[in-house]
Amino acid sequence: MQTYNPDLSQAAGRYALVAAKFNEPVVSQLINGIKSALLTHGVEAGDIDCFRIPGAFELPLACQQVAQQGVYQAVIAVGAVIRGGTPHFEYISSACAHGLTEASLRTDIPVIFGVLTTDNADQAFERADPERGNKGYEVGMAALEMAALRHSIQQAGRE
Repeated sequence: MQTYNPDLSQAAGRYALVAAKFNEPVVSQLINGIKSALLTHGVEAGDIDCFRIPGAFELPLACQQVAQQGVYQAVIAVGAVIRGGTPHFEYISSACAHGLTEASLRTDIPVIFGVLTTDNADQAFERADPERGNKGYEVGMAALEMAALRHSIQQAGRE
């Protein structure tokens, strides 16, 4: 049996962040965490593109359009949906998650779910706080690992 583990040295290339403007203070901290992960692991600053969009509901279409360009190792969806007093939270969160899955499957490019879904603003800020384990950094690492895994799968198919 051949086992393939992501080799992050195989994850070089271009990465796209598609980031919602809504809940900007949280999203900007997530973006910083993602960039930190990518830069720490050898991605050049000039190989990171960030596309800003209105909100989380728009993420699936924008991510799919970016992934279809075929130039990115991975596309990272970044946003924050914070529960309010209406069912709006459930509709947006569900549509976003399903749409991002579809975008990844349709384009064969990893589309990474970097959308916080929290019960309140305090939880969102806690998850984006660089001092308390910024989830953006984790999302950036997931993008690198999926890009490396994709490379490994392509190599295995050639053997």
